[in-house]
Amino acid sequence: MNDRNRGARGAGGGRGGQGANTSEGVRPRVVIVGGGFGGLETARGLAGAPCDVVLIDRRNHHVFQPLLYQVATAALSPADIAAPIRSVLRRQDNARVVLSEVTGVDLGHRRVAVAGGDTFGYDWLVLAPGVTHTYFGNPAWSKRAPGLKSIEDALEIRRRVLLAFEEAELEDDPEARRAKLTFVVVGGGPTGVEMAGALREIAAQTIPDDFRRVDTSTARVILLEGEDRLLPGMSEMAGRGALHHLEAMGVEVRLGTYLTDLDDETVLLGDERLAAANVIWAAGVKAGSLSGTLGVDLDGSGRVKVEPDCSVPG
Repeated sequence: MNDRNRGARGAGGGRGGQGANTSEGVRPRVVIVGGGFGGLETARGLAGAPCDVVLIDRRNHHVFQPLLYQVATAALSPADIAAPIRSVLRRQDNARVVLSEVTGVDLGHRRVAVAGGDTFGYDWLVLAPGVTHTYFGNPAWSKRAPGLKSIEDALEIRRRVLLAFEEAELEDDPEARRAKLTFVVVGGGPTGVEMAGALREIAAQTIPDDFRRVDTSTARVILLEGEDRLLPGMSEMAGRGALHHLEAMGVEVRLGTYLTDLDDETVLLGDERLAAANVIWAAGVKAGSLSGTLGVDLDGSGRVKVEPDCSVPG
């Protein structure tokens, strides 16, 4: 039997067919989809366990996502927050890393399909592919308002931010210059709060002496949050603290405010149209398309509805 299909039989009645392979003297296989926090920690947690681990990811590196905003604001380089997955698992004898994109899961036959047509059989399957941006029914906004979920996203935002200051330096028209120095961050969760604070710090403290014709400290950083407080997923104290610190830095925080539309030059905030050359999206996430291949119940964000132990019902 092809090695990639080994473990797909699983007829032993236990979850994932673990009993069948064990009785045949074949070590059970755990396939993990995703090399982020969940997937990588699961793989490391199985070090020394009597099983074979296959970790599949479409990228060859793990990204420490909480620091992506520092790459996006040029405080760190990508290498500072990324580590090759193979290097992380190099000393784990029972772990194998596969660079590929998972295209679907066949729960009935216990197989994971990857790009190119190959499949990997499994006895146990761990899905940890992460999330992507959601623009709440407005996918066209993505070109104008990039999100921050990957190294590529961070580098694109960094390019736009630094270019905005360069263009403002050359701009003679005061209104056009003001628009180039206006940054709108959509979403008052952790990413939005960190991003807004970092942008204001750069403009007011880091780069003013680097420019001759423009005062970068006059840059406007506007943080939008639809709820009545920042960090709605955290404690009220954390939200109040974030609001206090951001406002002390000079960030304009607008609570109870939604972005309702945008074009190439402006954003619409309710009835107010604001000239802003730079928009950064941090307003929401949704599950990737992989969850839709499982044939199980999903919630409104495309996430699999699971039991308390994260298993799929049934």
